[in-house]
Amino acid sequence: MTASEAAVLTDVVDGVGVMTLNRPDKFNCISSELMDGMQAAIEAFDADRRVRAVLIRGNGKVFCTGADLDEVMAARENQADMNAFIGRIHQVLRQLEESPLPVIAAVHGLALAGGIEIVLACDVVFAGESAKIGDQHAQYGLIPGGGGTQRLPRLVGLRRALDLMFTNRWLAAAEAERWGLVNYVTADDALAEAALDYCRALTKKSRSGLAAMKQLSRRGLEMSPSDGLSLEEREVCDGLRGDDVSEGLAAFQARREPNFP
Repeated sequence: MTASEAAVLTDVVDGVGVMTLNRPDKFNCISSELMDGMQAAIEAFDADRRVRAVLIRGNGKVFCTGADLDEVMAARENQADMNAFIGRIHQVLRQLEESPLPVIAAVHGLALAGGIEIVLACDVVFAGESAKIGDQHAQYGLIPGGGGTQRLPRLVGLRRALDLMFTNRWLAAAEAERWGLVNYVTADDALAEAALDYCRALTKKSRSGLAAMKQLSRRGLEMSPSDGLSLEEREVCDGLRGDDVSEGLAAFQARREPNFP
């Protein structure tokens, strides 16, 4: 297999780890190979000190239209295979959530079923103005298998989440933005550069500071407000002794831009 034939392509651009879903002939559908590629990419980016943010995008006409149903149908013949396939998706999307790096999605075309589940595991989402985002599982008697039943209600609220799952309708980018499912909507031809520029801006920030914000915010969702506030208090007090805080405060006093290692 040549590099261009890999299910996931990777590059580092100006400190941004770029992960491109690369099954355009299959509408970037989720396969075991694609999950392997995403896992390898996020682990490599996490370990690379040059990388300060991750951008996920799709090659071809769409972002991702869900699981590869050929692989799903084959896996149904053996319970262990099905468990492994679904477990793999959960594992990799959890790794996106738990990465210390900000993970940004740039959605064009369609993000459906497993595609919306990838989006839900990201931290910030850009969408082209003609993009459509939705959940297709109910149309085929399926249940969201990549965290959709858990992440979607937490993000947009229970009633909106159930409506989207029950009806399998597609949200236009502007409506997805109103729901809080998308952060920024751009012209289609400006999407790639807008998302990359956003990531470039993050590369100027403290890697450890952004990681702490992400970890505290995500862990806090699983706690009571009181426990979450206590966690923040402890982490902030510990973090104030860090080298990045020293550099940030020195830069503030000197009226210069900080230079985080």
